[in-house]
This record gives sequence, structure tokens and C-alpha cells, in this order.
Amino acid sequence: MAFIGYVLSSIAFVLAVTGKRWRDRSPEQHTNRWGWIGFSIAVIGFLFQTGFIITRWIAGGHFPTSNMFEFMAFLAYSIILAFIVIFLVYRITVIGAFVMPVGIIMLAYASVFPREIQPLIPALQSYWLKIHVTTAAIGEGAFAVGFAAGLMYLVRTVDQEKSTVSTKWLEATLCMVLMLIGFIGTTTWFSSAGYQATFQVPVSGITTEVVYTMPAIAGPKDATLVTEGVMKPWFETPSWMQGLNAARKLNTLIWSVLSGLVLYGIIRLLTRRRLAQLIRPMVRDIEPETIDEISYRAIAIGFPIFTLGALIFAMIWAAEAWGRFWGWDPKEVWALITWLFYAAYLHLRLSKGWIGEKSAWLAVIGFIVVMITLVFVNLVIVGLHSYA
Repeated sequence: MAFIGYVLSSIAFVLAVTGKRWRDRSPEQHTNRWGWIGFSIAVIGFLFQTGFIITRWIAGGHFPTSNMFEFMAFLAYSIILAFIVIFLVYRITVIGAFVMPVGIIMLAYASVFPREIQPLIPALQSYWLKIHVTTAAIGEGAFAVGFAAGLMYLVRTVDQEKSTVSTKWLEATLCMVLMLIGFIGTTTWFSSAGYQATFQVPVSGITTEVVYTMPAIAGPKDATLVTEGVMKPWFETPSWMQGLNAARKLNTLIWSVLSGLVLYGIIRLLTRRRLAQLIRPMVRDIEPETIDEISYRAIAIGFPIFTLGALIFAMIWAAEAWGRFWGWDPKEVWALITWLFYAAYLHLRLSKGWIGEKSAWLAVIGFIVVMITLVFVNLVIVGLHSYA
């Protein structure tokens, strides 16, 4: 119900920006009408997801942020929460047309992971679970709003009439968004078709089975495919990728990239235009300075929350669970990289006067770093956080 609400809200926001205006209403009245409809539906969807979190918490006996499905769903929840706050402050309709789809993508991405409620492993049996993960997710939700506003600024200001470095990087950024969308679509397709391919993998003299739910482009090393009538792997994962699930996670990442590139190619062939050119009419009436301020304010709000959740609370929990505050685990390293990047963003903006396009690019790149942490590090690199 939350997902449906967010989709309907996005449609309402898009209608507010691009729909035909009634003859008896001014453009401002039309925009306000559909904007408030979109906002109201977003709040209803948010309340449904609040109910989902509470009921899953009761059913599982722990706060629902213990695996990738629960965390990505909560990240979507945090993005919508940040959007509601920003919308009530600025009352700019078009931001809903950019932020709501980000929340939808995150919630849809969550749905590709196993949704069963499982008992917590010993390392997660702590009250720090809900403190550390929720504050980190809320901070990242604010970063997502900053990303959406930064993307709006670039679409609004980057000249699309000629090919420049900025236009190429902007297209690459939009293509990355399509990679998530394409992956969600392909995963849903194969899941609905009931696709499964089973591999037998020898591990320390014991044969273990690994089940793929998508065709295997990257197969497990030294594995035997036992399912008949399915696609054989194109190649085996390298030996340095340890763990039974490493190959399956790499396969997931490859499907994300390929599906996004195919989707991007189809759109370009059908429209003969850059993606930024297609969506630019949505933001042409917005003052760039206002978008720039929204992006900065969202990141300024999210940064101290992320600092508490992803670093301070995480180190306290690590000391309790593993006996050390810091261990250079891949997830810890990328959390530090994310924090350093946003710290540099605030320093350059406040001390060096990096506003406008420079600031927008930093906001966009910062959230890409967040997504690398959430997608690549979680799905490919093996570490102490691989249970997620």
C-alpha cells in the first residue's frame, strides 16, 4: 500500500508540473492543487509504511533493519520523511516529481531481496541495531533529497544544446539511475517466472548448493550447474572473491549495469534526445538559486545525523560486539569515505564559496558514493557486514 501510494503521489506531482492546465484556473492554482494532492497521497503512503514497520517489529521481535530488504525499505521511508519536511518548508511542487521516484526506486529495490523474518544473529542482538541503523538511514534519506535537488539544478542549468563534459557526466548520472530501475524490472520478471539455477560448489571438501534466481552471467568458481535448461555462466568469478554468495552478488551487479544500459539505449533510440533534455521542461520555471538552497539545506540537516549513526554509534556498537572501535572493514571504510566527502562538501561550500553548479555536482556525487556503499559493497565485497 505504501508503494502504491508513492507511485500515485509521483504521478500527481508529474501532473502538477507537466499536465494540461484547466482554463478556469491559473497555472499557480493548478500546480498547488495537484501538488497538494501528491503531497497528501505521499503522507498516506508514509503512514502505511509506518504501520508496516510497526507490525514487522512486533512480528520479528526486533527493529526491522537487520537485512538488505528491511534496511532498503527503511531507507525509502527515511527519504519520504525527509521529503515531507522539505516540502512543508519550501512548498515547491516539482521537487516531489524528483524525490518521490527516488523513494520508489529504493522500495522497489528492497523487494528484490528475501523478505522472510529471520532470527537475529548474535552480532545483531543489541539495542544499538535500531539506534545505529535508523540514524544512518535518516541521514542518508536527507542526502537523497540533496541529490534530487542537485540533479534538478543540473538539469535546469546545464546547456543541452551542445556536447560538453557536464552534459556527458549528467547523462552518465541519469544512466546510473536507470541501472537500478532496469535491475528491479529484470529481477521482478525472473522472479515472477520462477527462474532458478542451482550450482554445486565444493567448499573444504564438502559440496554445497548455491541457487541463482537470475541467469548466471558470473558463475561460482569451480561450480557445477545441475539445473537443466538454464543459461550456463559466461565466466567464473575470480578466486579473490570469497564466500558462497560472492558470485551471486556479482551476478546481480552485472545485471544492474546491463539492464540499465539497455533501457538507456532504448530511450535514446526512441526519442533521439538526451535524458536531461527530456526532463528539463519540468524544472525550467524554477529559480536555480532556490533548488541550490534546498540541496544544501537537506545535506546540512543530514550530515550531523549521519555522523551520529554511521560513525559514532557504529563505533560504540563495534566496541561492544567485536571488542574494537574500528577495524577497516569494507563497510566501515566506505562509511568513512561518505562522511569525509560530505564534510568536504560543507567545507567547500561554506569556506570556499562553492555554490551553484559545483555544489550540485558534489551533492549528486555524494549520493552516488552512498549507493556504492549500499549496493556494491553490500553485494560484492565480503566483510563483517556481509550478513546484511
